[in-house]
Amino acid sequence: METQGKVFKYPDNVDTDVIIPARYLNTPDANELALHCMEDIDTEFVKQVEKGDIMVAGWNFGCGSSREHAPLVIKTCGTGCVIAKSFARIFYRNAINIGLPILECEAAADEISANDQVQVNFDTGIITNLTTGKTYQAQPFPPFILNIIRSGGLLKSLKAGE
Repeated sequence: METQGKVFKYPDNVDTDVIIPARYLNTPDANELALHCMEDIDTEFVKQVEKGDIMVAGWNFGCGSSREHAPLVIKTCGTGCVIAKSFARIFYRNAINIGLPILECEAAADEISANDQVQVNFDTGIITNLTTGKTYQAQPFPPFILNIIRSGGLLKSLKAGE
């Protein structure tokens, strides 16, 4: 399982209120919420993101409130993966629960630039910067988490009996 796309680069401590501002949380419609993903720090993100594109960020991505909306809107926008130096623990768990692949890799987060083309293999944890030719090794997901992501989230994997 893999994804490939253009990189959108973000700093340390991107919190859930930046990922999806609370002022929009009055709708349960993920597609409507996704129209506002990252708008407070990157007004062009939702206009430019394409299926498979990749977010790369610094330390503590997804800090702040524990709402599931943050990883949900990232996934709903079509983002194929988030690579960061580290994730807030509740964001990490929420991302897995909704089937958004996320990988921690400090070297990749430091060296990959905005607009680079990157490919991520979730089975091996190999991140390849197609723009520079450099590869990075992230910790691959254990099989049970990979099954959750492949199924589209925890609930879907439970319904499928995986």
